[in-house]
Amino acid sequence: MRIDTRVRGAALAVAMLLTAAVPSPRYFAFAQAPAPAAGRQIGTVKAVSGNTLTLALDGGAQVSVTIAEGARIVQLAPGSTDLKSAQSITLGDIAAGDRVLVVGKPADDGSLTAARVILMKSMDIAQKNESEKADWQKRGSGGIVSSVSGSTITISSGSRKIQVDTTPSTKFRRYGADSIKFEDAKPSTLDQIQTGDQLRVRGDKSADGLTIQAQDVVSGAFKNLAGTIATIDPAAGTLTLKDLATKKLMTVAVTANSDLRKLSPEMAARFAARARGGAASAEPGQAGSPAAPGGGQASPAGGPVRGGGMGAGGRSAGGDLSQMLSRLPTNSLSDLKVGDAVMIVASEPSAGSEKVTAVTMLSGVEPILAATPKGSAAMTLSPWNMGGGGGGGEEGGAGPQ
Repeated sequence: MRIDTRVRGAALAVAMLLTAAVPSPRYFAFAQAPAPAAGRQIGTVKAVSGNTLTLALDGGAQVSVTIAEGARIVQLAPGSTDLKSAQSITLGDIAAGDRVLVVGKPADDGSLTAARVILMKSMDIAQKNESEKADWQKRGSGGIVSSVSGSTITISSGSRKIQVDTTPSTKFRRYGADSIKFEDAKPSTLDQIQTGDQLRVRGDKSADGLTIQAQDVVSGAFKNLAGTIATIDPAAGTLTLKDLATKKLMTVAVTANSDLRKLSPEMAARFAARARGGAASAEPGQAGSPAAPGGGQASPAGGPVRGGGMGAGGRSAGGDLSQMLSRLPTNSLSDLKVGDAVMIVASEPSAGSEKVTAVTMLSGVEPILAATPKGSAAMTLSPWNMGGGGGGGEEGGAGPQ
């Protein structure tokens, strides 16, 4: 198949077709591609009418794209960036939900006449996302960074220490201060990872699960808070929390992206017993028990993890709490009241600020906090459990998942 120079240039943007895909799992971080040139647009097909596509761009805008007569239309498999592997298709093969890269001539009104269309089918993307999600669940682990030495990261996952060995081929992603969405994690480097960060890693594990050869690493600076609500301001979308660990009052903003869930009294009692070292709960994987981190019951599409726990084989209550969040009923700020006990994963506050933004908030945790009155680290939540239903989502993540 002959590929001309302009098509080769377009190949650099092909990866965006998958990496900026429609609702995708937070189990893995998504690449952030540069903004396309004026004669190149990338997005999701919203409608097809004759030879005209309505394209929803990743920034939220919509653009009308007319497919010129004789335009070249090809299909790539998700994850592929090699146009030599593309298959020629027709305009009739394009459907709503597909991801496309269109290259052509822009008009003054913002529309575009496309001479080339590179497409990835929505069904193929969904299958690729499911495969990635399953792999993160099988080969993924997570925890709090306890040390970084050379190319080795040590994370605490409940009571376990896991050694994460990185190589020059390991891909790193990191949350920025401007977003708490898993899919917004940006390319980063090993030297950006700090003690206290929360980290999720995918790679091959040793037999005991205590060493991982890292293929992908996603990290971020998050705060874990646990305590009782002191005040609630629904109009401002904030609450103040008396944190068990610091005894300080923290202001917590609750936004449309915050994931609020409620634990049932029975589940709370089960986790409280586990936190005290008891055996009152069923083993993960049994009926009625939380999914085993990294395995066991599959979580609904889009957990970041909703796969998110603390690593395969982990038995910490914190890991199992993170695993099961996607199956808990949702909550809202108006459902909470002063005196309620909550556990929160929040974004790190900016310098000099005592205000954080809630990523995940779990209520109904009174028995758990009574069992761990100092806010034990074993009872923390993972940040990769926000959002609702769609993978690494709302958009899923990632999730990260």
